[in-house]
Amino acid sequence: MTDQQPASEAFDAADATRDIAEVPAVELITTVAVHLMSSAAIHLGLAEEEGADALDLDEARKVISALAGLLQGALPYLGDHHGRPLRDGLRSLQLAFREASTIPDPVGKGPGEEFTGPVFG
Repeated sequence: MTDQQPASEAFDAADATRDIAEVPAVELITTVAVHLMSSAAIHLGLAEEEGADALDLDEARKVISALAGLLQGALPYLGDHHGRPLRDGLRSLQLAFREASTIPDPVGKGPGEEFTGPVFG
C-alpha cells in the first residue's frame, strides 16, 4: 500500500475547492445558518420523527448561541431580504428553548441573548 491518493480523489478535491470558491458568501452563510437552525430544532425536540427523544437543551443552547453569533456578524452583509427570515427563525428557536427549559434563564441570559439582547414572547 502507498500513502498516495489516487489521482481521481485529488482531482475531486480540487473540483470541490473550486466549486466552494464560486459559492456567494450570502448563500454560504444562509446554508450554514439553516443547518444550525435544523440542529437546534432537533435538540429542542421539535422534529416530528425524533420528538422528545432528541431533547438535549445543552446542545440546543450551544447551537443557538453559535447561530446568534454568526447572524450578528453576518447580518450587515445579508441585507433585509436574507437577514429577516434568519432573525425570525433564531427568535423562534430562542422562544422554544425558553418554553422547553424547566429552569428558566434570567432575562438576557438565554441562548444567544448575549448577541441579540433579551427575547420576549
